Amino acid sequence: MIALSLAEVAAAVDGRLVDADPETRVTGPVEFDSRKVAPGALFVAFPGEKVDGHDYAAGAVDAGAVAVLGTREVPGVPMVLVADALDAMGKLARAVVDRLPGLTVIGLTGSSGKTTTKDLIAQLTVRLGPTVAPPGSFNNELGHPYTALQATPQTRYLVMEKGARGVGHVRYLCDVVPPRISVVLNVGVAHIGEFGSVETIALAKGELVEALPAEGLAVLNADDPLVDAMASRTVARVVRYGEAAHADVRAVDVTLDGRGRPAYTLVTPEGSAPVRLGLTGRHQVSNSLAAAAVARELGMPLAELAVALGELGLVSTRRMDVFARPDGVTVIDDSYNANPASTAVALRALASLGEGGRTFAVLGYMAELGAFEREGHQQVGRLAAELDIDRLLVVGEPAAPIHEGATAVSDWGGESVLLTDQAAAVEVLRSELRPGDVVLVKGSRYRTWEVADALRADAGEVSR
Repeated sequence: MIALSLAEVAAAVDGRLVDADPETRVTGPVEFDSRKVAPGALFVAFPGEKVDGHDYAAGAVDAGAVAVLGTREVPGVPMVLVADALDAMGKLARAVVDRLPGLTVIGLTGSSGKTTTKDLIAQLTVRLGPTVAPPGSFNNELGHPYTALQATPQTRYLVMEKGARGVGHVRYLCDVVPPRISVVLNVGVAHIGEFGSVETIALAKGELVEALPAEGLAVLNADDPLVDAMASRTVARVVRYGEAAHADVRAVDVTLDGRGRPAYTLVTPEGSAPVRLGLTGRHQVSNSLAAAAVARELGMPLAELAVALGELGLVSTRRMDVFARPDGVTVIDDSYNANPASTAVALRALASLGEGGRTFAVLGYMAELGAFEREGHQQVGRLAAELDIDRLLVVGEPAAPIHEGATAVSDWGGESVLLTDQAAAVEVLRSELRPGDVVLVKGSRYRTWEVADALRADAGEVSR
């Protein structure tokens, strides 16, 4: 964070100082985990039923924090006292970014692919200047200000992923950290149980382009009609990316190699160049085009951009992480989260990567689908069968409609089995896998990653 006096911090968050010297300066990070406190830090104490940050306030000061931002006084501890610590953290983040005129904030949202694309964008912008981006999908009311508060006067690019659970959430995050470039990836049924309809999801995602100033830029997916239509919701300039003919940053002649890695010709107003990605899955074409559109806007020349795209890699874990075991089995660990759209993408990648061999899909429950839950799971099962996946291992009774959807495809030559838990799936894989097989592991944070971890552990050392 940029250095601020406690008086400046208090003014920014509408707080008052207690037992604190107004001239003392915060020169270290803003942390809510007392174990990460460093000298000069500001410790944020969140109240809670099980764990109360105020109980760790004194220890944070002993570790070097100059003050504690909290909602109640702690005897002997210099405090910035506020009514709501999370709200105050957002106000402090806004005060910091407002003091950094040389900072370009890049915000992105979408129903799937946000974290991967955020990582791709950050890998490109760091070539242009110092970049701050959140770890993993730290994209909510806490992660957003926490990430922004890591910006310093040297930071040139702040890449912010914006999640939402309802209308107004993206707008709030934009109020905390206003974007100059907004990227909307797609509108799907992820979290439809919370939103109620795809149209409401589109309404919420579009808040990102509505937040742009006239001198800003909206980067929109031309291949998604609901995203393409968001051009009418912004006063900013619009650049479209995708494979559609009207896209400004476009991919043509897309091919996949034997490991499912895409290659294409990148077409821009400045010319065209060949691109060969090191990432697995055809969906990475769209993700990389979004990143390319941002880097092009920031001044990266076409030739350099094409080379940089080919050098992009995975940053956040359990997202299409492909590794080959010494025994000849290939594993796609995409177990971080799942929805029908992202699972469809992963299944297509499995089918492509496993062409000529046997394919296994270990699929778990997909959460937050509401009334669409049963249909969404059945769709995934049908697709697995239509893609001719050889063996479908459905984990847990809540995911049973996946099994139903697959077995309803009469001409499918594969087999589906409904298993009680992750351990049962691991046991099946250990007994059946042989060299040349490809395994996909995917689910909604319901411990499906335990299967991927077991496949790693069984292999010992792995190559990626």
